[in-house]
Amino acid sequence: MIYLLSLVIVILLFLIGALLSKIYNLKLDKPSSEDSGSEASLKTTWSKFDELLTSLLTIHEIGIVNAGQIKKEEFYQTVVESACDLISSPRGSLMIHDVQADELRICASRNISKEVIESTRIKPGLGIAGRAFQTGETIFVTDPAQNNQYKDFIGKEEQKDPFIAIPLKLKEKPFGVLNLHLSREKESFTDYDLKFLTLLAGETAITLENIKLYESLENFYLEMVQTLARVIDAKDSYTGDHAGRARQKARRLAEELHMPAQMLRYVEYAALLHDIGKIGIDGAILSKPGKLTTEEYDEIKKHPAIGYQILSPIHFLGPVSQMVLYHQEWFNGMGYPEGLKGEEIPLGARIVATIDAWDAMRSDRPYRKALSVAIAEDQLVKGSGKQFDPQVVTAFLKLEKDGWPEFAK
Repeated sequence: MIYLLSLVIVILLFLIGALLSKIYNLKLDKPSSEDSGSEASLKTTWSKFDELLTSLLTIHEIGIVNAGQIKKEEFYQTVVESACDLISSPRGSLMIHDVQADELRICASRNISKEVIESTRIKPGLGIAGRAFQTGETIFVTDPAQNNQYKDFIGKEEQKDPFIAIPLKLKEKPFGVLNLHLSREKESFTDYDLKFLTLLAGETAITLENIKLYESLENFYLEMVQTLARVIDAKDSYTGDHAGRARQKARRLAEELHMPAQMLRYVEYAALLHDIGKIGIDGAILSKPGKLTTEEYDEIKKHPAIGYQILSPIHFLGPVSQMVLYHQEWFNGMGYPEGLKGEEIPLGARIVATIDAWDAMRSDRPYRKALSVAIAEDQLVKGSGKQFDPQVVTAFLKLEKDGWPEFAK
């Protein structure tokens, strides 16, 4: 329903744009001296409409295309920047209602001091923003310093310009407020400003709902695959909570290697799910106490490809499925399933490979007891440049020596 509504909005915007374009062109075909002023006004209006259309499409694309690749904070900042640019506002802020604390907090802003951002906490019904939130009505204040309801930023010189507070509503229920300050070159917000900002606020609400729906879907899938990971840990009995340990260490190691923030989550998921393909392997082979036959080992080697087949159809797990597929590749090209070498192997897969090997050495196996820390470290060093990425091994051993600082981050 949300996607359909978003599509309808975009189609309407394009139709309106086409209509205004025709009107604009028609006006220019029949110029007159008395129309020179209205022509300039029409040019300005069209320019503003073009800016609005660009802003709405940007926000729309975030919600439909990039919902899983953008943080809410980044989205909020995009909204503030778009709104300020649209009406040439020098300052603005977006406040979101914290349900637990029952207060509005600034989540994004332009040209507002850090002190104001950190200290501003507004209860619904108090101040202009609080009243706009509580009533669901847009409020415009011409002289904040003389308004006894203005308790939002009173005493801050930078916040004494006239401003407008626009409630952000979803299904007629406010969830935040967009505050915009008037440019000193303008006497008042125009009707076009108000209409454009209302459209922007509406698209913001729809997009945020899309992001929330995506996050809910992502959480559902994650809970599902976590359950599957626990099933694998139970089936491959020697591992215990192998997936859980690998997940925690993988994220911290990825941070140590300065991977992008978005990739941290993917590496974390890959560590959690790297053995999910073992669900398709005979349990008797996984728990065999003796040496595996060639046929049994070939069967074991299928688990990365099986894991890839399970995960790849899930859109947001696309990068994760690649890491799972290649976590048994060797840095020297002697691994499987494709014999990739060096940086041909995704960094996330190289991280998982190192952590997986360490956990295997430090766990009881059907055919031996867990190795000591000293022996496990020696094996990693010997395998550096052969089975493992030397850079990953160095970073891993450093964190192991330091006790995994900020381990639970």
